[in-house]
Amino acid sequence: MSSSLDRKVESNKGSSHFETTSQEVSESSAVGSNEVKNPAAPPSLDFPEGGLAGWATVLGAFLIQFCGFGYSSSFGVYQAYYTTVYITNESASTISWIGGVNASFTIFFGLISGRLFDKGYFYHMVWGGAVLDIICLWLLTLAKPDSFYQNFLAQGIGCGIAQGMMYLPCIAVVSHYFRQRRALAMTIVASGSSMGSIVQPIMLNNLLNEHGYKTASVANAALLTGILAIACALMRTRLPPPPTLMPFTTAVVKFSKDGAYVIACLGFIIFSIGYFYPLFYIQLDAELHGLSRDVDFYVLVILNVFSFLGRLSPGFLVNRVGVANLITMGMFGCGVVMLGMIGAKSEGSFIVVAILYGYSAGTFISLSNPLLASFATDQMEVGARMGIGFTLSGIGGLVGGSIEGALLTKKFIWWKPAVFSAIFVLAGVALMVVMIIILHQRKREKAATIALEKA
Repeated sequence: MSSSLDRKVESNKGSSHFETTSQEVSESSAVGSNEVKNPAAPPSLDFPEGGLAGWATVLGAFLIQFCGFGYSSSFGVYQAYYTTVYITNESASTISWIGGVNASFTIFFGLISGRLFDKGYFYHMVWGGAVLDIICLWLLTLAKPDSFYQNFLAQGIGCGIAQGMMYLPCIAVVSHYFRQRRALAMTIVASGSSMGSIVQPIMLNNLLNEHGYKTASVANAALLTGILAIACALMRTRLPPPPTLMPFTTAVVKFSKDGAYVIACLGFIIFSIGYFYPLFYIQLDAELHGLSRDVDFYVLVILNVFSFLGRLSPGFLVNRVGVANLITMGMFGCGVVMLGMIGAKSEGSFIVVAILYGYSAGTFISLSNPLLASFATDQMEVGARMGIGFTLSGIGGLVGGSIEGALLTKKFIWWKPAVFSAIFVLAGVALMVVMIIILHQRKREKAATIALEKA
């Protein structure tokens, strides 16, 4: 991400968890303007811009992301295996609740853990989340065939809560060490989830199909146990918590009066209902279409590789195109590719779908943080706006996968969930267009006001 974006973000003394993604934040870039809003800043702080402790913390946060969203984004492997081999007494819709709850709880609990981080409970959240995650991963190894509730409790609820406890605090702590180089540090951290969603599907696909569930789940639990222990040992806080925090109720009342922000949050909710469909079902779709193992095993990996590229590339365009415009393009690309999944039957078509959807989804993921933060009228609002927006978007992720599985039915009618998902994604895009219109109107009104003041 461009360092020019990072320099537009004033550092909060407490380094609030919302500042976690401030490497991407630019209020003016929401509509492609080069004008910089510079709210009153707290006293200047010296940042080491690295050092042994700083880069060790970056590495630890990278590893947490590998184990967190990297694990959630690998659920498509489990969805295919559970549906066809391990939990055949349940429908694809029911099984998808495991992945949906896991991903949604990671987002939901981020609002709580981020608030606790602001109050100085970093180590409590990270170590507590790591211990809970490790326990749940090893409990998952004991799950019996056709025992859906065992997988749901351990993998869906338990791991979801644990990952939510760690997610925002491990990103937030990186901002204790970096200001000018924060964009670089945050990009490295964010890439951890992409790396996890590439490595874990490869490992799981090979172990599940060659050695069975027990061996695969034990190997995955052992891998993540070691990584989480190393990650927690590497990370250190540097700054004290902020002296004051914006009350949650005050934030909700104020933000609800911001029409563009409300429209953006609604757009995220609706978009998220369809967003997880390819992530959860593309491997199962490829398997049931009779493709070679080389393709159906790695189609999710291909998607996640290009998602990684999609997260990096917007940094080179965002200053010219604008956050709002660029994220809307990415979301539109997701909707179009979902409609294309209806006709995906050959190896080449599935690879193309994986590439295009991965890149479009990566663009959405990388720009969702700066979009929400761009609505902040002062630095203390950044975190609250991002936290509320992400929590609301988790609602869509919670219900979308199960609805798509119900539409799929046991006969595996693929066009129904694809059309359903695309409709919701494109409806979210329509709301984003409305948001862009509101933002441009604000920009014109502000320019007119400035002109009158100069006259």
